[in-house]
Amino acid sequence: MIKLNIKNETSRLRAVVLGTAKSNGPVPKIEDCYDPKSIQHVKAGTYPKEADMILEMESVAAVFKKYDVQVYRPEVIKDCNQIFSRDIAFVIEDKIIRANILPNRDEEIHAIDYLWNQIAPENRIILPEECHAEGGDVMPWNDHIFIGTYSGDDYADYITARTNMDAVIAIQELFPNKTVKSFELRKSNTDPKENALHLDCCFQPIGKGKAILHRNGFLIEREYEWLVDFFGKDNIFEITKEEMYNMNSNVFSISESVIISEQNFTRLNTWLREQGFTVEEVPYAEIAKQEGLLRCSTLPLIRD
Repeated sequence: MIKLNIKNETSRLRAVVLGTAKSNGPVPKIEDCYDPKSIQHVKAGTYPKEADMILEMESVAAVFKKYDVQVYRPEVIKDCNQIFSRDIAFVIEDKIIRANILPNRDEEIHAIDYLWNQIAPENRIILPEECHAEGGDVMPWNDHIFIGTYSGDDYADYITARTNMDAVIAIQELFPNKTVKSFELRKSNTDPKENALHLDCCFQPIGKGKAILHRNGFLIEREYEWLVDFFGKDNIFEITKEEMYNMNSNVFSISESVIISEQNFTRLNTWLREQGFTVEEVPYAEIAKQEGLLRCSTLPLIRD
């Protein structure tokens, strides 16, 4: 049996699911894309190639090996994009919660059934059907759970609106001793620079009490200000619209002091090192074309 333990984003990582780019399928049709950035690259003829994405993911696997982290991979489904394992489930405390994601991605979830079946049945949670939640929107942070959401009346019109208020309420009921704090995110089906697909596309807490943040990702100014107050202005690295587009907030913490980051994030990586972090740089620019990066493609199972 696997004993899950995730209380935050930064404690020393011991076990993780890393997605896979193998048998990723052909370039999708525009109408089959899940986000505006993928659409942009399909139209431009610059959609990432499977071989390049496999190399990028293997560079992350190598970093995990270096830090002695146990890595699980999804079973490969033919012609299926299985890179973003954060979308299919997430762990809080000792519970794994299955995400109710876009219906045509259901089979991705079953690719980790072999893991799901090694977890005590009482710790496997399937939310009610009306609760939509994806792991990119859900961040356990010690006594808090931060959740990105969209509650506009036009929710159904946005393929980019992934987590709803029903899910926020259900997660609060699952963890009554935690403070669940939700944030309304800016959504766009057409402009990736005006779209925060998930909370981790515009915000992420990192070690040493710091956080990466992008103001325009938040629909409500006071919710953005709440995060600034929570972490303290001096502890925040504010990213630009261009940096958000390139997914600078979507790094991944192996521990309080070790962060995996994309090699082109020059400004961010310089700042992280100035703050005393060890930065493990990897190439991930091809995967980033699908509006997801390092946090999106990892599903932590066990941290200290």
